[in-house]
Amino acid sequence: MPFSFLTVGAVVICILLVVLLFKILKTPLKWALKLLLNAVGGFIALVILNFFGAIFGLSLTINLVNCLVAGILGLPGVVLLLLLKYIF
Repeated sequence: MPFSFLTVGAVVICILLVVLLFKILKTPLKWALKLLLNAVGGFIALVILNFFGAIFGLSLTINLVNCLVAGILGLPGVVLLLLLKYIF
């Protein structure tokens, strides 16, 4: 079954459009990936802190505000939350 020039041209144009779309979205995807990694790191830090920190008297409640701060800032956000808890 031979392909027509119209089919080959449409496939080439689609591939070029997909490549162009990835080039356009490259920077926002990097930011989204970085935010996702910070969120995972912050959540893991909160869980580990609450699990092992109870031995030393360190704990943070897992609520919406703490999760947002830890998710956006990552591990430095968890340290910031600890400092704010014990300063105020």
